[in-house]
Amino acid sequence: MIDFKHVYKTYGSDRHSLRDINFSIQKGEFVFLIGPSGAGKTSLFKLISAYEPLSSGEVSVMGHNLAQVKRGQIPFLRRKIGFVLQNYKLLKTKTVFQNVELPLIILGVDKATREKKVQDLLQRVGLESVQHQYPDFLSGGEQQRVAIARALVHDPMIVIADEPTGNLDPDLSNVIMKLFFDFSKNGATFIIATHDYRLINHSGCRVLKLDKGQLVGDVLL
Repeated sequence: MIDFKHVYKTYGSDRHSLRDINFSIQKGEFVFLIGPSGAGKTSLFKLISAYEPLSSGEVSVMGHNLAQVKRGQIPFLRRKIGFVLQNYKLLKTKTVFQNVELPLIILGVDKATREKKVQDLLQRVGLESVQHQYPDFLSGGEQQRVAIARALVHDPMIVIADEPTGNLDPDLSNVIMKLFFDFSKNGATFIIATHDYRLINHSGCRVLKLDKGQLVGDVLL
């Protein structure tokens, strides 16, 4: 599903954000990505989603060698990826429901199916009561849950999540993690960057650790 072979990402002439990264992630695998700020986690996510080109090596995602993918094909590749970003990137002029619905509209899903899928996810993340509100009227935790629902609504093959529970209390964090695990059982591959070791400990999941641009740990807990 995701394969990195001797991958380097360099900014300028000598600043390596990633250095000689090698790993493979299989379909349906649930992986935590850890490491201090500046370790290279964001750079790794940008390479997987083809938002930036690698400097050398090879990155393969869903069977596509990203160095050989044509520019016009990249948006279609990204439609198979769900993104949960720290800054949410919600559309302020659209309601909660409309924000979550948007990926399905882009994919051409019929209205009845869209409504059912959006309502189901909003209920599962506890937002059905605010579905007609606009993002600016929501708390940070509510906005985070909207972003999570939007990332999952189109049944992506890969989900990339950057601190998805960072603004949630422990109980809500557990609800979201259960939702993630349920989706992974259906075949979705998850890569979750987090500093919350409470989520990782005893999870039984694989953990990749980055430090100063290098992969320094790859263990199964």
